[in-house]
Amino acid sequence: MSTPFDLDNDAAYRLWRDAKRASHPLQAQDLVVDVADPRALTNAERQALLQRCATANMAIYRSPLTNEDKGIPRKLAAQLGLHQLDANWLADEDGISPIAVAPSGGDRPAFIPYTNRGIKWHTDGYYHPGSRHIKAMVLHCVRAASEGGGTALMDHEMAYIALREANPNWVNALMAPDAMTIPARLDDDGVARPEQTGPVFSVDAESGALHMRYTARTRSIQWKDDQITSDATGFLSRLLDSDGPHVFRLRLDSGMGLVCNNVLHDRAAFVDDPRHPRLLYRARYLDRVDGPAQVQPWASPSG
Repeated sequence: MSTPFDLDNDAAYRLWRDAKRASHPLQAQDLVVDVADPRALTNAERQALLQRCATANMAIYRSPLTNEDKGIPRKLAAQLGLHQLDANWLADEDGISPIAVAPSGGDRPAFIPYTNRGIKWHTDGYYHPGSRHIKAMVLHCVRAASEGGGTALMDHEMAYIALREANPNWVNALMAPDAMTIPARLDDDGVARPEQTGPVFSVDAESGALHMRYTARTRSIQWKDDQITSDATGFLSRLLDSDGPHVFRLRLDSGMGLVCNNVLHDRAAFVDDPRHPRLLYRARYLDRVDGPAQVQPWASPSG
């Protein structure tokens, strides 16, 4: 499969890079699509969401629906080609996770998404094996926090371009199969999740799309111990913490949601209103959002 992510295929990369830069949104507002009912999109609404995901790997929908209905993200996702829910162990039985400050007791309070603390830059499922990559996600806001809780987003393909333009060897280092290791997670019964070693950037064998596996956390992670990997991760960290043109900062309010091909994202700390605590529904998928039916600019006529 022809791919612009092959470091030996510079011509394909340049064609893809130029097309990507020319079509990429310039501000967070450009990602927003108003929809009347996410559970039953019109053709125009669906195409607008797909177009934004095709150019930026993400879209924001804004709707008047503010009720507690997990069918909203699930039905929206299905209309965009997402069907294989990743039923992680902290999700509800339907595979969708209610992201809220968890009461004491149980497993959830030990994990940052279920607290009011900030979450560093990451892609979802970075601790999963390659056979279970989280390729897409829907995050639907039922209630926003009374203060804080904003999100920063960056298309992982734009991060790839920044790294490759700065130093192609950094991309090569982050595509190494031993670039990043997440140590095993232990519980009272032993190994709850085995150690996972793999690349930061990889190419999806089915679609040819770029996948990114990353976390900015400094605990429970082991980077490959060499200078080139250290330099690459240092550059990436500075890029994400900048106010660069491709870092979008926004807050999901009630009725809004994010649909994306697992882009880089973070979350600011927040303060809850005890009477109306923050609640989001997260649905993670092993599929990608439907792509446009068009020939990619780097593909050869035979490819």
